[in-house]
Amino acid sequence: MSYNATKMKDWQIAEAAEANMPQSDEWREKLNLQKDEISAYGRLSKLDFIKIMERLKNNKDGKYIEVTAITPTPLGEGKSTTSLGLMEGLGKRGKNVGGCLRQPSGGPTMNVKGTAAGGGNSLLIPMTEFSMGLTGDINDIANAHNLAMVALTARMQHERNYDDDTLAKRSNMRRLDIDPNRVEMAWVMDFCAQSLRNIIIGLGGKMNGFTMESKFAITVRSELMAILSIVRDLKDMRERMDNITVAFDKQGNAVTTGDLEVGGAMTAWMRNTINPTLCSTAEYQPCMVHAGPFANIAVGQSSIIADRIGLKMFDYHVTESGFAADIGFEKFWNVKCRLSGLKPNVSVLTTSIRALKMHGGGPKVVPGRPLADEYTREDLKLLEKGIPNMLHHLNTIRTSGINPVVCINCFTSDTKEEIAMVKRAAEAAGARCAVSTHWANGGDGALELADAVIDASNDDNNINYLYPNEMRLRDRVDKIARVVYGADGVSWSPEAEAKAKIFEADPKYDEYATMMVKTHLSLTHDPMLKGVPEGWTLPIRDILIYSGAKFLCPCAGSISLMPGTGSNPGFRKIDVDTTTGKVQGLF
Repeated sequence: MSYNATKMKDWQIAEAAEANMPQSDEWREKLNLQKDEISAYGRLSKLDFIKIMERLKNNKDGKYIEVTAITPTPLGEGKSTTSLGLMEGLGKRGKNVGGCLRQPSGGPTMNVKGTAAGGGNSLLIPMTEFSMGLTGDINDIANAHNLAMVALTARMQHERNYDDDTLAKRSNMRRLDIDPNRVEMAWVMDFCAQSLRNIIIGLGGKMNGFTMESKFAITVRSELMAILSIVRDLKDMRERMDNITVAFDKQGNAVTTGDLEVGGAMTAWMRNTINPTLCSTAEYQPCMVHAGPFANIAVGQSSIIADRIGLKMFDYHVTESGFAADIGFEKFWNVKCRLSGLKPNVSVLTTSIRALKMHGGGPKVVPGRPLADEYTREDLKLLEKGIPNMLHHLNTIRTSGINPVVCINCFTSDTKEEIAMVKRAAEAAGARCAVSTHWANGGDGALELADAVIDASNDDNNINYLYPNEMRLRDRVDKIARVVYGADGVSWSPEAEAKAKIFEADPKYDEYATMMVKTHLSLTHDPMLKGVPEGWTLPIRDILIYSGAKFLCPCAGSISLMPGTGSNPGFRKIDVDTTTGKVQGLF
């Protein structure tokens, strides 16, 4: 059944739907799983990846459906809602469907954007558990990551306090000679805490650590989260865990987690994260949750592991890429698909009228403040000016060789004339276009979208990567900038160019993925530039290295690895009913 989404809050719809949510034994029967392939975790269930894949390894893969979006407003434009609505619509059509979403970070959930559980009648349940820790994967990642920082800082303290002979006798250690000015890693926590971006540690004398500048980042930015999203199995994770660069020594050589002998313990903390958590839509289609890296500063994808399981278990498997097609889809296309070897059938481009109006020159959208009238009344001229942003992203999907479907994610304020204008533009560009009211009507409102996806998934397609692995780093970045972002070219800071030349001279970096770091609020590096800007150059100021994940991350513009909390954060609305113990106010 569907609920009155205009009168009920998301947490109230979730609470009502959760009353009949399948439990572990019901899921086992519904999904034809063996008894040892699923285990209960409170109201949730964990899937045993290794056992399921071994049993189903010879099954034919189902249809692989990716969901992306146009450049969003700061409020987001409904990719998760569309992903869940599509699952519900395919379920209404009698299809064996499931999917996977990323685990939400506590940072946005407690800040201005809210959880990533979808909305209205296209929700992921149980919403509270999903929004607030799930089965502890992010905590395990934080513990493993911070253990590496403990190993590093303790080593620096002991090397300062003892000579080489004492180090060898006391702890069988060799001196690593770590440069305190070249520590690459930060501490992590899963909130938006701008006051921790730059800190001093080790104050109070030599027994209190090594005194130096340090920093915090948000947990989902951790390289360990990136590793979880791309590994194929536990063996792959363990091998990568020894190769993470935490700092450089005074001679310029990398100091890794393997050098600190901490990779095994880090893997022990993360051993349970390898298994996806099973949740469901509000209409009870199965949906896994696994991994949660941001897309503007990381890969922005749920895990390869979950996609491998889903394609064996379901006839239609839906996955979502973070933010817009210039970021999330580009990384899905050129990184995730290349690493997984999986071939997607369809990419759904989520589009909203209000976002297109913003790109047409509409007033600034500020989280926590009411939308300007232009976004809630008909304005065809503003909308028409913004449609090129949708067409730009549509062209990016076409360039990949993957079949596109435009989904108009309808808001209650959208008019028939506005919807018709967007649909005409999408179809004139040669794309299938579906109008979907899944937020208001659940699966019944997503039938047109489901039909378009079914139709598109039966067409032939052939993914074409944007660049070959042999292409040097600077040429890769130039191609991404020109083809995907629409830039005239790339400018490199002296520091970034010097790093690029070092990486290009060493053949081992040829296999490293190019992981762009860029704002999600514009096709450019500048979040204030909307629409499809022309006559601009992409500035690359630095290159981060994730040697465990095997990513080289060119940084465009100014991106903080620790977001900040706004003046009207979501946590002000969240509370607990002290009679029932239920959480209220999540959005």
